[in-house]
Amino acid sequence: MAAGITVNGLSTKADLLRFVQEQDVRIIHLWFTDILGMLKSFGITPAQLEEALDEGLGFDGSSVEGFARIYESDLIAVPDVSTFQLLPWKVDGQTAGRMICNIQNPDRTPYEGDPRWVLRRALERAKQEGFAFYVGPELEYFYLAGPTEPEPLDRAGYFDLIPDDLGTELRQRTIQALHDMGVPVEVGHHEVAPSQHEIDLKYADALTMADHCMTYRYLVKEIARQHGVYATFMPKPIFGENGSGMHVHQSLFRGEANAFFDPSGRWHLSAIGESYMAGLLAHSREMCAVTYQWVNSYKRLVPGYEAPVYIAWGQRNRSALIRVPMYKPRKEK
Repeated sequence: MAAGITVNGLSTKADLLRFVQEQDVRIIHLWFTDILGMLKSFGITPAQLEEALDEGLGFDGSSVEGFARIYESDLIAVPDVSTFQLLPWKVDGQTAGRMICNIQNPDRTPYEGDPRWVLRRALERAKQEGFAFYVGPELEYFYLAGPTEPEPLDRAGYFDLIPDDLGTELRQRTIQALHDMGVPVEVGHHEVAPSQHEIDLKYADALTMADHCMTYRYLVKEIARQHGVYATFMPKPIFGENGSGMHVHQSLFRGEANAFFDPSGRWHLSAIGESYMAGLLAHSREMCAVTYQWVNSYKRLVPGYEAPVYIAWGQRNRSALIRVPMYKPRKEK
């Protein structure tokens, strides 16, 4: 199972300490997420880095949404060396980096409320069954004039090319920043709704991709802020227009073989692929409690806007919960 993103060969504490000194890094942001997927961060100086790597840094978990109760609030953030990346801009004129943390209890056992640990635990179970899980998400978002009124920056539509458009420039800057932070991008384009954009990330193992997605969201919002506009991943910010979703391409591999593929199966799906889809459909309501925490999510799920309003699967119907794509049907990968 992959530990995360390895950059510039920084796989050990010694590598990282040397790199931070050589690059004159002045601040390191430590990231983790709460149970709702909101990014949390605190900063340390290089003088604190070695201690943070050896012992972690304690914090009050009771103040984080969905974390510990007040009488069991002590938690430890332990940085994952393999996730260190330089931010693609200076912070107050200084070079800054970031690392993603695993959350532990004071006895150094993994904290069960840490979303990253929940994923790591699931991937380990899959590994024991001989599977590796890969995902490739398509994340949609809006650029708006400000945070209080949903005023779009353009009136363009799907795949439209808009010369000298601010949203297009911001999207291109975001793609470059993702590249600078080691996040491979497949494609970026304007989406269906006015001022709606999408950047698709190249598939990776699920843990690496979870880290990539948090980096993606941060970069989209921060680059927009730097240019005086507001970026939101809110599912349905504009009534009467298509909302934003995150379509996730999923595959299970056994070694080099795609376990979902069977050239002789119906729709070229294996029995494992069909069973996997059946599990998603059977447990879709329970999964919504985790993946759709906001009331606004359900305002998106209405017919006529390409939202998945049916607990069903299909190939052409983009309103189904699961879609088996028809691209390259006879190819395993």
